[in-house]
Amino acid sequence: MFGSIFSAGLIMPRVGPPLTPDAPALHITDEAAITPAHGEELRVDSLVGDGDSVAQGQPLLRLRAMPDMYLTAPMAGRVAKIELRPGHRLSQMMLFHEAGGDRYAYDVSQAGHDTDELRRVLQMSGLWRMLRSRPFGHVPKPGAIPAAIFVMATDSRPDAPDPLPRLASREEEFSRGLDALARLTEARIFLCEAEASSYTGALPGGVTRIRTGKVHPNGLSGLMIHRHMPARVEAPVWDIHAKDVADIGSFLETGYVPATRVVSISGDALREAKLVQCQPGADLRGLSQSLLRPGPHAVLSGSFLDGRPAHWLSHRDRQVTVLTRDTSTKNRHWFNEALDHVSRRAPIIPTAALDLAFGRALPSAALIRILASGDVEGFTRLGGLSLLEEDVALADYATGASPRLMTQLRALLDRIEEEEGVA
Repeated sequence: MFGSIFSAGLIMPRVGPPLTPDAPALHITDEAAITPAHGEELRVDSLVGDGDSVAQGQPLLRLRAMPDMYLTAPMAGRVAKIELRPGHRLSQMMLFHEAGGDRYAYDVSQAGHDTDELRRVLQMSGLWRMLRSRPFGHVPKPGAIPAAIFVMATDSRPDAPDPLPRLASREEEFSRGLDALARLTEARIFLCEAEASSYTGALPGGVTRIRTGKVHPNGLSGLMIHRHMPARVEAPVWDIHAKDVADIGSFLETGYVPATRVVSISGDALREAKLVQCQPGADLRGLSQSLLRPGPHAVLSGSFLDGRPAHWLSHRDRQVTVLTRDTSTKNRHWFNEALDHVSRRAPIIPTAALDLAFGRALPSAALIRILASGDVEGFTRLGGLSLLEEDVALADYATGASPRLMTQLRALLDRIEEEEGVA
C-alpha cells in the first residue's frame, strides 16, 4: 500500500557537482537584506534610519496591516539603505555586517505559560513569519487558529539540505518548539519524515508522525496536507520547516533569535556544491562567489525547479542554485519570430510522468484542465486549495508547459482570495 505512494515521483537528473558531505562551514556575508517573499506585499513603518547600528534580532520594521508583527535584523551591522515603494511598500532594507556586534535579547519569561505572550514574542521576533498558511500561502494573521500544523522534517527537492542531521543535535530545542506550536492551537500537529531516515528523538504528546517518500515531490508540504488534512478557506492549515521549530525552541530558552540557517549551494555553474551556515537574507553572490566556474551565470534563491532570480536569500529558502546562462543569440528572420509569437500553444498531454510529478496525490489531467480553464469550483472540489507554486513546479519541469502551471495556479488562488474577501 505505502510502497506505491513512497515511490511515486520523479528521480531528477543531477544539475552540477554533488554536495560535499562536509559539515556546513559558517559564512556570514558582508551584506544582507530584508525583502518581501515573491508575490508578498509588505507595507511597513521603519523603526530605524539609514546609518543606524542594529543588533542581530532587533526589530527594524513593523507591518502596517498587523502592528504586532515585526521584521528583525538578520545580523549585527549598520543600516545601509531602506527602499520603500509608494504606499510604504517594502522593496528592501539592506545592512552591512559589523563583526562583534550585539544580539538583541527578548523577555521570554512569560511565554512558557501564557499563550498570548507566546504569540506576541514570536510575532515581535520575526519567527512567526516562518509559519505559512494554506490556502494562499500567506503568513498567518496574529490571532489566526489553524485546523492543523504540518512540520516538515524532510525536503525532497534536488540538493535540499536534509533537516534530520541538524535536528539530531537539537532534540531538546525541537521538542520545546513543538510544545510551543501545540499551545497555539488544539489542532493536530503532523511531523512529516522521509521514509528511511526518521527522527529518533522523543516527541510531545499529540504529535502525529507521517512517513513520506524520499522521491520528489513527496517531501513537499502541499502534497502531505492534501493527503491528510486538505486546506479550506474556513479551515486553514499551516506548515513550517522543522529547523524553524527548533529555532523557536531555542528562542524560548535563550531569548535570542537564532542567527544562522543551513543552506545548500549547488548548480552547474559551480566548481563544487556545498552546505554553508549563513544569516537569513544573505547576499547570494557573496555566498557563491568562491565556488563559481568562469562564465556567465544566473543565481536563484531556491531550487532549480522552483527558485527565482534574486540578489538576497528569500526568508524561507534553504537553497541557492547557480546555473550557467546561455548568452548565444540566434539570428532569425522576423517572419519566423512572428509565427512563433502568434502560434497556438500545444496542449499538455497526460502521461505517466505527469502523474508521478504530482506524486499520484492528484489526478493530473483534471488538475491541468481546471487550471487552464480557471474553474474555481472544480479546483476547490479537487483539493487545489492545499497547493502552492512549489507543488506544481515539478510538473512544469516535466512538461515544459507554457504558460507555466505555477503562474496559472497563483492566478487562480489570487482570484479565489479576492472573491472570498480573505486578503
